[in-house]
Amino acid sequence: MTLARPDLDPELRELLADMPLVSRLDPEMLAQMRHLSVTSVEPYLEGRAIDRREVTVTGQDGAQIPLSIFTPGRSMAAAPCVYWIHGGGMIMGDRFSNIDIPLEWLELFGAVVATVDYRLAPEATGSTLVEDCYQGLLWIAEHAGELGINPGRIIVAGASAGGGLAAGLALLARDRGAPAIAAQVLICPMLDHRNITVSSHQFSGDPGVWTREMNEFGWRSVLDPLADQAVSIYVSPAIAGDLSGLPTTYIDAGTAEVFRDEDVTYATRIWAAGGQAELHVWAGGFHGFDALYPHARISATARRTRNDWLARVLTPASPDEALQPAQGANR
Repeated sequence: MTLARPDLDPELRELLADMPLVSRLDPEMLAQMRHLSVTSVEPYLEGRAIDRREVTVTGQDGAQIPLSIFTPGRSMAAAPCVYWIHGGGMIMGDRFSNIDIPLEWLELFGAVVATVDYRLAPEATGSTLVEDCYQGLLWIAEHAGELGINPGRIIVAGASAGGGLAAGLALLARDRGAPAIAAQVLICPMLDHRNITVSSHQFSGDPGVWTREMNEFGWRSVLDPLADQAVSIYVSPAIAGDLSGLPTTYIDAGTAEVFRDEDVTYATRIWAAGGQAELHVWAGGFHGFDALYPHARISATARRTRNDWLARVLTPASPDEALQPAQGANR
């Protein structure tokens, strides 16, 4: 029996009609999608005063993890830093996927943007992906001085799988006591490997941008053959028992997507733990709508709202409102 589901925003529905969609993934389709999802960063840098630096960081197992660092040409002392984690279901994408989002923050707020090329599933599994992200974040914090970054103003951000990894990274940094994270921006984050919410069942069976079946494939690629009780909270943050001590958080999603309910629940649990989270659920938005169609009216509103939140966080009205790391960040 097909569940009733929220309608798409009319403008988004019209735009999406021209996109070839599937309902599920398999290894052959993944190989094709990986080939198509390779992103060139050059068009985003053309004509902009942005300096670029490439470094590699050594992972826990000795693997080399690429980082790209973008600095405003008009560099400022003690700049904020956005540590960007790309999406792609943890199975595809690269460090330049949706890079236009953090590069907009570079221009608006003078932020240094660092983006990490964590290893992908199924070649890498379990906690390897979030540990890659953690090693990159440690490197950024340790080199904050030479990068012109204020180490107390590091924000982790990501979309979809990148949002889930950002949430896991915030938990990991909290529990290890470093580095300090001042805020997290979770854009339609992929948080729960169990795939059991109402919204996950609503968006099942029919082709879509990201369906329940595609989500199952992504999680299976990361977790197989782990049993449920062996899944780490840093990989699937929704199963964490304690969400206290996290940095101030922004979460958004669409009403017409698989991740809607797990994202709402995560924000609710942060509030219940005494934390601060701002939540926006956009009526008629499908998964990743503002990344795919940034000029649609609903997308422009979602991006502007996110930017306004970051402006409040990064440029407080008074010194008393200055951005501070979470209380648990260095415990």
